[in-house]
Amino acid sequence: MAVAEVARGDNSSSHILRSSSLTLDTSLSLPDLTPPLIELCKDLFKKWSELDDSSFSVETVSGGITNLLLKVSVKEEDGNEVSVTVRLYGPNTDYVINRERELQAIKYLSAAGFGAKLLGVFQNGMVQSFINARTLIPQDMREPKLAAEIAKQLHKFHQHPFFTLMILRSEKKYETILFKEVYNEVVEIKELTDLLNAPVVFAHNDLLSGNLMLNDDEEKLYIIDFEYGSYSYRGYDIGNHFNEYGGYDCDYNLYPSKDEQYHFFRHYLQPDKPHEVSDKDLEAIFIEANTYMLVSHLFWALWALIQARMSPIDFDYLGYFFLRYNEFKRQKEKACSLARSYLSG
Repeated sequence: MAVAEVARGDNSSSHILRSSSLTLDTSLSLPDLTPPLIELCKDLFKKWSELDDSSFSVETVSGGITNLLLKVSVKEEDGNEVSVTVRLYGPNTDYVINRERELQAIKYLSAAGFGAKLLGVFQNGMVQSFINARTLIPQDMREPKLAAEIAKQLHKFHQHPFFTLMILRSEKKYETILFKEVYNEVVEIKELTDLLNAPVVFAHNDLLSGNLMLNDDEEKLYIIDFEYGSYSYRGYDIGNHFNEYGGYDCDYNLYPSKDEQYHFFRHYLQPDKPHEVSDKDLEAIFIEANTYMLVSHLFWALWALIQARMSPIDFDYLGYFFLRYNEFKRQKEKACSLARSYLSG
């Protein structure tokens, strides 16, 4: 089902989501992409349909592996300037991202105050309100005040009662010795994590610095981009976030220390009274997060294998697979030993 059809078929809200049948060519340079992008905006927002193209300006916000973010600024007839964010899906990313699920999630999340407001959809992307804030860099996430705020926001995110979502299962399998080896590792780590009884929450699943924005003047933090959002284990979302302290260079020597993690956990478990968290609760969530840290490495390793087969993007996915899988193996003995010792009492 097309994304636009999903939008039209949802009667859960009185708000009618704008939709367009247009598709944008993601291979175009920004100058070549600008005219069709303006056409798209005019198609979605009828009040702009008669404006001259010179009233529009387009700039790149960021370009990731799975999407491209563009800022479109429009000078309206009354002289006011408004901005929206246009997100273009990367080619073939629907093999690993369920876009229908993402659309449904964003509608509920934006209504709950998370991220940007969803304004419209088209065949290979969406339009959202523009957030006037800067994107964090990896070093920001370990700054104590920001780490505390991220923990509080993630607590709120995990506590919100969301809806039942479709689960994306990939049927693609690599019948290779390497895949069987990885499969055995997955089975082993699943058996261990099952013993932890980690809470299932609606998780972000990709809380890297690029998906956190901060308005410095208002000291307001935003969690954005929910394309991997789904029900998952609390420890996975936290352990995955900690892995992202390594930044885009994947320097896992920057993984947060135990003291830094305990600071985060206190503000996550009791945002209003962080210093009242018991040592018992701190130890439990420490074991949980650092065991699921291994799961995070396995997940992104498998993600890279799928992308290596399906994505036309020029990126060394196989190299990324080995980077994450090797880090999993490097951390496995220590993390599993701590978990087993904790479980044994």
